[in-house]
Amino acid sequence: MSYVGETLSNLLHQTAFLNLTWGNYVMIAVACVFLFLAIKKGYEPLLLVPIAFGMLLVNIYPDIIASPEETSNGVGGLLYYFYTLDEWSILPSLIFLGVGAMTDFGPLIANPISFLLGAAAQFGIFSAYFLAIILGFNDKAAAAVSIIGGADGPTSIFLAGKLGQTGLMGPIAVAAYSYMALVPIIQPPIMKLFTTKKERAIKMENLRPVSKKERILFPIVVTIIVCTILPTTAPLVGMLMLGNLFRECGVVRQLQETASNALMYIVVILLGTSVGATTSAEAFLNWSTIKIVILGLVAFMVGTAAGVLFGKLLCFITKGKINPLIGSAGVSAVPMAARVSQKVGAEEDPTNFLLMHAMGPNVAGVIGTAVAAGCFMAIFGI
Repeated sequence: MSYVGETLSNLLHQTAFLNLTWGNYVMIAVACVFLFLAIKKGYEPLLLVPIAFGMLLVNIYPDIIASPEETSNGVGGLLYYFYTLDEWSILPSLIFLGVGAMTDFGPLIANPISFLLGAAAQFGIFSAYFLAIILGFNDKAAAAVSIIGGADGPTSIFLAGKLGQTGLMGPIAVAAYSYMALVPIIQPPIMKLFTTKKERAIKMENLRPVSKKERILFPIVVTIIVCTILPTTAPLVGMLMLGNLFRECGVVRQLQETASNALMYIVVILLGTSVGATTSAEAFLNWSTIKIVILGLVAFMVGTAAGVLFGKLLCFITKGKINPLIGSAGVSAVPMAARVSQKVGAEEDPTNFLLMHAMGPNVAGVIGTAVAAGCFMAIFGI
């Protein structure tokens, strides 16, 4: 009987029930909310499902992300090795390769003024940088946190790693990806606040056709210019443009299909689950994380507002030829932000088609966020 009792006691102590804290239960609940938003509401399910499931796993079984030094057999947890690829900037760079292979840069080439809208949306990043310093973050931590304003998860992870802020990488990445997924909730009220009904109903002229030569030259020229000025952006901008060159050159269709499908989805699984696994209750439920989440939201909202306001300025200058709503797509949540511009415009006029116009600032925002990260690295001599 004593053997049976001891066996049952051992089994009981091996369950998670006796080891879970109230914080673990909170994070499990948060993970379930994220899964609901992804599955039921359709908010960026490709991002939120793996992130939420990683969050669920680590708060039930913390050793799943334990380092080799923390285990008895010297072998790290499964997601520890996934997360190491984040720290080494491998997964963020591969994500950019896939984004480039999937994305049509034609709207940006056809309407170069989109670069200005994408640049305006980066104002949220730099405003959050100074606010973070005021709230007590050191300069590198403030830079890593502020990049959340670009709503670009890979760039946020990349910059945090380069600036040596791996301790903040988890909250930063989760905040960035969460805001990417919640674009349809966060952006519309801001867009409507700063625009009139008449402005939202503006129809824009059809974009000019973009030649094959222009499409091929664009990624090459952008790589040369941007990476010459800011060489540290090469892993992100270079991979983004390489993926787009795969798409446009027409002679490496197999590479384009692999980068935009199989490779992209494999990387999303690895990155999403490893990011979610950084949200253990001990690491996530603290004042520093709360400040990061708030700063990220402020940065994202300011970036959206700045893009819309600059769109209003261009609307005035062009005498009503530009719909200010496309400025909100300057945050680099591709293609969700562009879809939101389309949705809000269609609410005023169902025949209004803004999606392709919004893709210009959207793509420009991806490049702009990478450039902003490069500026921070240049400032700190990285």
